[in-house]
This record gives sequence, structure tokens and C-alpha cells, in this order.
Amino acid sequence: MKEDFDKPYDPKSAEARIYQLWEEGGFFDPDKLKTDKKKKTYSILLPPPNVTGSLHLGHALNATVSDILIRFNRMTGKKTVWLPGIDHAGIATQNVVEKELRKQGTSRYELGREKFIERVWQWKEQYGSIILDQFKRLGASCDWSRLRFTLDEKYADEVLKTFVHYYEKGLIYRGSRVVNWCPRCRTSLSDLEVRHEETKTKLWYIKYPLAIKNAELRMQNYIVVATTRPETMLGDTAVAVNPSDPRYKNLVGQKVILPIQNKKIPIIADRNVDKDFGTGAVKVTPAHSFTDFEIGEKNGLEIVEVIGQDGRMTELAGINFAGLKIDEAREKIVQELEKEGLLEKIEDYNNYVGHCDRCNAVLEQLISPQWFLRMDHLKDFAVKIVRSGKTKIIPKNFEKTYLSWLNNVRDWCISRQIWWGHRLPVYFCEQKTEEFTVSLAKPDKCPICGNCKMKQSEDVLDTWFSSALWPFAALSKKDLQDFYPSQVLITARDIINLWVARMIFSGMEFKSETPFEKTLIHATILTKDGKRMSKSKGTGIDPLILIDNFGADALRFGIIWQSMGNQDIRFDETAVMAGKKFANKIWNATRFVLQNAESKAGGKDSKSKPKTPADKKVLDKLQKAKKSVEKDINSFKFGQALHKVYDFFWHDFCDVYIEKSKKQSGDKTFIFFILLESLKLIHPFMPFVTEEIYQKIKPKGSAKALMIEKWD
Repeated sequence: MKEDFDKPYDPKSAEARIYQLWEEGGFFDPDKLKTDKKKKTYSILLPPPNVTGSLHLGHALNATVSDILIRFNRMTGKKTVWLPGIDHAGIATQNVVEKELRKQGTSRYELGREKFIERVWQWKEQYGSIILDQFKRLGASCDWSRLRFTLDEKYADEVLKTFVHYYEKGLIYRGSRVVNWCPRCRTSLSDLEVRHEETKTKLWYIKYPLAIKNAELRMQNYIVVATTRPETMLGDTAVAVNPSDPRYKNLVGQKVILPIQNKKIPIIADRNVDKDFGTGAVKVTPAHSFTDFEIGEKNGLEIVEVIGQDGRMTELAGINFAGLKIDEAREKIVQELEKEGLLEKIEDYNNYVGHCDRCNAVLEQLISPQWFLRMDHLKDFAVKIVRSGKTKIIPKNFEKTYLSWLNNVRDWCISRQIWWGHRLPVYFCEQKTEEFTVSLAKPDKCPICGNCKMKQSEDVLDTWFSSALWPFAALSKKDLQDFYPSQVLITARDIINLWVARMIFSGMEFKSETPFEKTLIHATILTKDGKRMSKSKGTGIDPLILIDNFGADALRFGIIWQSMGNQDIRFDETAVMAGKKFANKIWNATRFVLQNAESKAGGKDSKSKPKTPADKKVLDKLQKAKKSVEKDINSFKFGQALHKVYDFFWHDFCDVYIEKSKKQSGDKTFIFFILLESLKLIHPFMPFVTEEIYQKIKPKGSAKALMIEKWD
């Protein structure tokens, strides 16, 4: 046995073999393990990564934290499961496949919907499991027999039933409203799929001439409007001021001449107008602004769409502008205003411009017929659950992010104009094309006209609509009884509202119970100098390269070592190097123990009683470390727990106890017992090296694997 440890620990030769041992042994499946029936079950659901995804450090942090909790609770005897899955990621996946088609000189439109969907499924089968294999390399002890995909038949059925349920309850409706529109992806987006980037732009001050010159107004013959988007003025149907603004009190009710279009539009008063922005007077374009649409609805304003879904100006913009790109139209409009003497001034302005979270295109706000989910009823569920403490958000300060969004939430635009995803269970009459029926199956006979075949809606559901059902739609009936609700959801702060809030109100709506007891928001990993990691900008770090260079245990160690409760981690690779050294320390300490207590290895009993003062002291240190580590893990203080594990093994066990044992004579088998107990302590953090050692030295009659050894 000693010869097994003559060479240094080699993670490359050990990790794949150890993971295969775990999988083939069925140790990830709680139904195959003996568990303490007196204890509660313990479950975590893996936030399903996108089918297009590859492992990044954020995934690695999330997975390592989850795996620590899963391995620890499994060892305590609970029926424990980590439920994995993968998300179809509608827009992201469609974009990837469309890029491949463009390289081949074709498009989804040339293929048609059916053949395009076949092509996406082919892509998914070829590439869709890559990120799951990468999770395995990290040591994630998910029960892969329970793997779910959000387009699996059972899951898809649940999604469509949810749509029908909401519709029949009056919570889903169809309407033409302003939405976030991506001209590149040619689809609507929800507010949470918009990434706002600070952009240096201009603020144009435009003169709108008064329709009636009135000396009694004691004003100039025009009102000045400030705007960041002069191109949308072609669709203006009013100018608005705040009713409490004394500067414009006498102008409310008057009319102005809309420049270029030369038509009269009213001056109205609305409390949504910010008196401190620009001149305090703003243009109102109901077709191209969320705020303006609301103002237009209240005041019965005309809606004029001057920007199309292709990102170009429409015919309603006028013959001189129709067909132009937005930037081209803006330039031409500004030139026209200058020519007419209607441009008062231009200022530099920092504006937050919405971009598509998937393709990075600049978004437009425009009118589109879409499907919406009413949020008034559902948001009350989500607010109540967190305020009552039935679901705790940790750290607590993220409750503010969660509640702030819910308190200001708009109805959720849930339809997308793409092909990859859950197609809406909506069927339109071919005769009366605006009339429809909602049904899980296509009607045999049109209930509207009585004789047409009906046409199913081309739209699919927002990916987050289906992801919101993940905590229960991914489970079998038996697993729902055992593992719903789960104990903790572990996720990143950027999807608190995209995902967490939506899962909570979905759980309450369909299961009358919150889907998880706690939501742990883990830290964001930044570069060493505090910048956000980005592959495109060359600031990202590939965790697989770190695994190749240092081993999975070293990467896990390095990430958790730096997780000390701070909301940002400035990632330092030296911590990963320290993890590699610690793995080698464990290996070398084992070599020494075997040299001095080999007679005990392979025996029937791994337990031993302390005989010397040194034995008693190290046992006391071990017990204190174990209790403290348990407390820290249960409190989600993973970095603190790892520091204590490290301090005990490196200092108390190696530096002190092993050194003293060298000077002791007589039976040294107690040191073997302390080593085995130490491996249990380290295992949730560094599973590969500890399992590799355990498989080589485990006593007869012990567990088949360290990962299912008893913690106590």
C-alpha cells in the first residue's frame, strides 16, 4: 500500500476514474443509498445552464457551494439529492444555430420552421451536454438519472398547461402594447432581458412652434423640447409638461406645429414628466416609449408607428425618411431642423441605452401585438412569501433588489417571435384572423367559423416562463413528495428577478407552497483588479484550464478560500495554487501515516481510542473543528469553514500531532483513525483527493466510498 503513495498525487489520473466510481456505484442516487428515515430529506435544484453554455467561474462557484452542501448532508444520513437539468435557452440557442446556417449560406427562413427545428435538435444532441460534462469534471455529485431538459415532453406539457391555466383564470391576455424589441433577433423581450449600457450621446433642444401666436402668453412663439431621440419626433402626437410646472401653466391646452411633419399636436399636462429634465417639456411618442404609451392611453392620443420591426423608418415617417436606418434618419432630421432654424442647441449627454442581452443589438421600444401575464395578483404572492420569512433571501440586503422590482413591475410580455421553444397553445381562425382559441390540442373543428383548419400561433414562450416552473415541473410525482420544497436555491444576483421571484409566485400558484426555504445569493467573481469577467474582452478565466493545470480540488479550494461573505470576489489564482499544495499535503501526510500505522490499515475497525496526551489533544481539536465546520456550512459560511478545515489539518494534525507522533513509541494506530476522520472533514470541499486516498486505505467493512461515509 505504501508504494501507492510513493509518487506525488496526480489529479489528472485520479479524477476521471474517481468520478466513474461514484457514478457506477449509484452513490448520487438517494434511492440506492441507506438513509436515516428519521431525518428530513435534503434537496437542491441545479439552476439549469443554457444548452449553449460552457463552464465559467460563476458556474464553478455555484456548483462548488451546492456540492459542499449536498456532500455534507448526504454524509449526515439524510436522503439527499442534487437535481440537474439544462435549459433550452430559446433566443441564445436559435442565434447559435442561425450563425451556423449563415456560414452555410442559408437561413432559417429558407429552411422553414419544421426543418429549422430539426436542425436545432441535431445541434442540441451534438453539443448540448458539453456543460454537463464540465460540471462532472468539477466533481458535481448530481443525480444524473434525474436529468431534465426544459423541452422534454413531460416538462413541455407542464408549461402548456400553465399557459392554459393562467389564460382561463384571466391572467394572460393578448394586446398591442409597447415592448422591448430586438431588430436583430426580430423578437420582443421582457424588461429583465434588457442590458442598459451607459452611452455618450447628445441631448437635442428642438423648437416646436405654437399653432396660435398669442402675445398674452408672454412667451416666445414656440416651446423648446429636449430629447435624446430626434428620429422618433416624426411620430409625436403631443408635447407634455408637468401640471405643477409654473413655466408652462398657460400653455396647457394649446397646440404646437410638429416640425417636419407640419401637423398640429396638443400640449398636455402629465405628472410623469420630470420638470428637471431638459426644459421640462417633453415630446410624446406613444408608439415608441413605455412612458409615452401610458401618457397616450390616459389622454387618448393617436399612435403613429414610425420605426418598424426591422429597425428602419416606416412609411408613416414620411417619404423623405421611409426605409432609412435609425442613425441615417436622425442625421437627416437634425439637418432639416437646423435648416428651418428649429434646433436651439445640442448638449453632450450620458444616456443608458438598452441592448439585447443575447446579441447586444440596440433595442427599440415599439408597438407590437403580444401576450402578457398580469402581475398584480402574482407579485403579491412573491412579496408576501419573502416579507413573511417563508423564503429567506441571504444576504438579507438582496431583499431590497427583489422587492423593489416587484413593487414597480409591469405586466410580463411572455411571447417571443422565434421558433425554438414552447409554441403557444393558441389557434387562430383562418377566416377571422384576429380571433383565436386557447387549447392544449389543436381543435378538430374551428369553434369560431366552424369550418377552417385553424392556424397555431407562430410565437413561443419566453424561456423564463418555463424556467419559472423548474422547482416542480422537473420532478416526478414521487420526488415532489420527497423533495418539494427544496431547502435552498443557490443563484447569482443578476437573476433574482428574472428567475427567483418568478419561481416563488409559480410555486405558490400551482403548489400552494414556496419552492425553497432559502435563497442564497452567491458572490460575483471579478478579475483581480475588480473588473467584470468577459470572454469577449479577454478578461475571463476558463475554469477548465485551471482544472487541467492544478486539478478540480485545487480550483474548488481556490474559489471557496476567497468566499468569505463578500459580495464580490477579486479572483486570485494563487489561492488555486494553494489548493494544489494542500492536496499534496493531504497525500504526503497519508504516506507518513501508512509508514507508521500500516498494520491498522485494512483492519476490521477504523475506530481507536486516544492513549497519549497528544492523542487526546488532537481528538479534541478535531471534534471542535468538526462542530465549527458543521455550523459554518449550515450558515453558508463556506470560506470560514474551509479555513478551519485547513488550519486543523495543516497545523493541528500535520505540524503538531504528526511531529509529536514521530517521538512517541508504542502503538500508533490512533493516528490512522484521525486521518480517516480528517478525510471526512475535508471531503465536501476537496472530494477527489480524499476519495482517492480513502479507496486505497479504507478499512475492511467500511463504506464503499468516502462520499457515503457517516459524518459523525
